[in-house]
Amino acid sequence: MANRSRRSFITGMAMTAGSAALAGGFTTAAAAVKKNKGAQRLSLKNLRQWEAMQYGMFIHFGMSTFVGKEIPNGADAPAVYSPDKLDVDQWISVAKEAGMKYAVLTTKHVAGHCLWPSQHTDYTVANSGNTTDVVEAFVKACRKYDIKPGFYYCSWDNHHRFGSQTPSVVWNELMNSFPRNPGETGPYTSSMYQTFQTAQVTELLTQYGDIAEMWIDIPGVLGRGYRTYLYHHMAKLQPNCVIMMNSGISSGENYKVDYAWPSDIIAIERNLPQDGGHNKWREIEGETYYMPGEVCDPIGKEWFYVEGDIPRSDEALLNQYLSVTQRGANLLLDVPPDKRGVIPDMYIKALLALKKNAGIR
Repeated sequence: MANRSRRSFITGMAMTAGSAALAGGFTTAAAAVKKNKGAQRLSLKNLRQWEAMQYGMFIHFGMSTFVGKEIPNGADAPAVYSPDKLDVDQWISVAKEAGMKYAVLTTKHVAGHCLWPSQHTDYTVANSGNTTDVVEAFVKACRKYDIKPGFYYCSWDNHHRFGSQTPSVVWNELMNSFPRNPGETGPYTSSMYQTFQTAQVTELLTQYGDIAEMWIDIPGVLGRGYRTYLYHHMAKLQPNCVIMMNSGISSGENYKVDYAWPSDIIAIERNLPQDGGHNKWREIEGETYYMPGEVCDPIGKEWFYVEGDIPRSDEALLNQYLSVTQRGANLLLDVPPDKRGVIPDMYIKALLALKKNAGIR
């Protein structure tokens, strides 16, 4: 089962999750709406400023780009990562030209390879075919082009396991669930791995200035206790940062509290918000929260660059953009750089066509 894609895994979880696992409720809290406030950490003003950005670039780049697998086993040598024409400035200039207002970079994905010279592992750009601190270059370019920077960090790590059972080893719907019977444990992270993740996230949120969004993927493997600690730790380091615990592939209508809470926003991965519009007021465990939605989807079919993965049609991209924004959510469109380390012309052409067709400014 190790050859199944992350997409299939998350989809399967969404399909098998019962109503009990989707606790949290989706009732619009009339009182909270009327008072125009909620129990969320960030103010409505801050969250609405994030919503006003509306359109951003997701940037999947790293070891997966070079091994041709979205989910590597974590054993590839650091030197395999070797872009020969790396141009991070180009990525962000493209985002600016496309009318995007923010960008989120995959600082560490499932491979475990880090795009910054972390002091907590040797599996980084510092020991790779190109030693550029991509995170630093990314933030610098974002400041240059007035694009708000965001970081993605994956909790599913096939290189730094520290005794964890990653979804590559244990593949079932029991993630972050208490097993009824011995031997039914789902994927989980060890205390040692959690210490490692805290240390790395601390590096990211203390070494590169203000960050607009912190995106934690596969939060279910962290468990509710550590995930809550991590959320508050990140909020302390970057009080104005919007924190995303990715709740996975869905329309955002049903929110998986056991898997992704706490979070400031709701993920709508590879889907559209429900027809009536994204419900921003959610009742979770007796409190009412204002939780904007963010749709994430690749410009083609794959998150990381794959030869021959052409962009979706102009019509499809326009329909997605209009559907997402008209239903009250942000669109984080993934535009992956290729093995050279640049965004291919075919993607740039598609982005500029979308800008023109949608009237993006």
